[in-house]
Amino acid sequence: MVLSETYTLSNEVQIPRLGLGTWFIDDDRAAQAVKDAVAIGYRNIDTAQAYGNERGVGEGVRASCIPRDELFVSTKLAAEIKNYDDAIDHYRIAWSKAVSA
Repeated sequence: MVLSETYTLSNEVQIPRLGLGTWFIDDDRAAQAVKDAVAIGYRNIDTAQAYGNERGVGEGVRASCIPRDELFVSTKLAAEIKNYDDAIDHYRIAWSKAVSA
């Protein structure tokens, strides 16, 4: 089944071949979309700061009842963040919000 197929990255991490893209999924609908996708076998979820749905995606991941280490979640910074220090600062802020949620 394609949902269980993976690619192996150069650092030996395995990433599911097929993922749920969340572009154009509103934040208030993202949680249910993620829960539904995980329920049918998706283990790769893609979001981005620019999509404006990271909160809903995170809620869906937490509510999915799948151990977090079994899900591959990727996000991307907004295009205007151009340097390493700004990127690190952004992820620190985002991580602290996610942990406290």
